[in-house]
Amino acid sequence: QTQFVESGGGLVQPGGSLRLSCSASGFTSEHSAIGWFRQAPGKEREGVSCISSTGDSTYFADSVKGRFAISRDNAKNTVYLQMNSLKPEDTAVYYCASRTIAIVSRALSDYTHWGQGTQLTVSS
Repeated sequence: QTQFVESGGGLVQPGGSLRLSCSASGFTSEHSAIGWFRQAPGKEREGVSCISSTGDSTYFADSVKGRFAISRDNAKNTVYLQMNSLKPEDTAVYYCASRTIAIVSRALSDYTHWGQGTQLTVSS
């Protein structure tokens, strides 16, 4: 059974940093693009970043470009989202998800397996 587990969320002050992890089990992610998405209260889920199966292609939403970085360790079946210069508007539940193919996509509908999410709160 494919399962994704996000971890690393929490409470951080504005301007702070945090790293989220997305660990896959029952699934070999090395052939799949992985994406990070977020959903703030009262808002639709949106794409944040994604990375191709080999890590050579990435995508970032304009709202996080220059502040977030995405990476993956296929040996550990884990994808990371490094978040720097955090802002209160980054507050949301963050989810990771996988595609069945290797290339990146910003569309939620292209992702088939989802984790349960981890809460990030940016507040002083």
